[in-house]
Amino acid sequence: MREEPGKAPPQATLVTVDEDYAGQRLDNFLIRQLKGVPKTHVYRIIRSGEVRINKGRAHADTRVEAGDIVRLPPVRTSERADQKAQAMAEEVARHGASSTLGGYAPSREFPILFEDDFLLAIDKPAGVAVHGGSGVSFGVIEQLRMARPGAEFLELVHRLDRETSGILLIAKRRMALKVLQEQFRERETDKIYLALVSGIWPANLRVIDKALHKYLQPDGERRVKVVANEHPDGMRSVTLLKVKSVIAANSAAPATPFTLLEVTIKTGRTHQIRVHLAGEGHPIAGDDKYGDFELNKALQRSSAGAASLKRMFLHAWSLKFNHPKTRKAIHLQAGLPDELQQFLPARPPEPSRAPATEPDNS
Repeated sequence: MREEPGKAPPQATLVTVDEDYAGQRLDNFLIRQLKGVPKTHVYRIIRSGEVRINKGRAHADTRVEAGDIVRLPPVRTSERADQKAQAMAEEVARHGASSTLGGYAPSREFPILFEDDFLLAIDKPAGVAVHGGSGVSFGVIEQLRMARPGAEFLELVHRLDRETSGILLIAKRRMALKVLQEQFRERETDKIYLALVSGIWPANLRVIDKALHKYLQPDGERRVKVVANEHPDGMRSVTLLKVKSVIAANSAAPATPFTLLEVTIKTGRTHQIRVHLAGEGHPIAGDDKYGDFELNKALQRSSAGAASLKRMFLHAWSLKFNHPKTRKAIHLQAGLPDELQQFLPARPPEPSRAPATEPDNS
């Protein structure tokens, strides 16, 4: 692109990294700073040495630290590209964020359980992915970003399966993201799910400590299975359980009683709750991957006035953690959504505060 006569060439800019972005990879830091610039160009200017940290060259995976001075070279775009970017911005403002498949994620807010300057806790509905990818063009985080165009930072603290409803934390500052994720890694949070399983759960089965292994099916779909604890590719997985109530057989499946469980996971493996419960012969009602498929079909039909169940009965119900800034304890609860509550004969009692038994690691 030619410079206009008499116009000074664009200059490099210096950006000081603040504490919210400390520890972030340089490429991700630049992508956020140079909004609208193609990722391929971002990586090109890093490789060429045009980007500097404290006057020194850096790599894409270099971690920036608070107080670092990052040199950003002038990024030129053609008039046509500028016009396209403007048109895209106007389209996004009307319709939502760019999705992972090149479309648009519609702007959407979700029921808020807690919010301040550092974090946001929402009650995620079932059927919504937390982020785009794996055939899903957008998820909760993309929709929230478009609903809040003025938000500088919104990132997922943890994940929930697409078909699982309940409490989901989103960090509004990088510092909050780091602190909260550290609490999850160090098992300093207390997260309880409600799961309805087929059959009567043995009251004395309070701990499942069995390794899990992820694998791909011939069609490329990801699945998880229980393996021997000494399996070379197995990941130790611990689930704590407590019987909340026994549910009488549903008229759509008169031969099958159900048990409502409080489930706490001490390790956050993919599909951990679903696979552990199914492995004990008590799959989650409505689980389309690891469940009892004939039972699921029966439960989808209303019978003799009984409510149908058309989704998996797994809900992230209660979460305790420490606020990332004040360190004060926060306890959130998300009541069962109507489609799950109406399947139960009566509202379940208030939660028991007795802690589940921890596994013996000695």
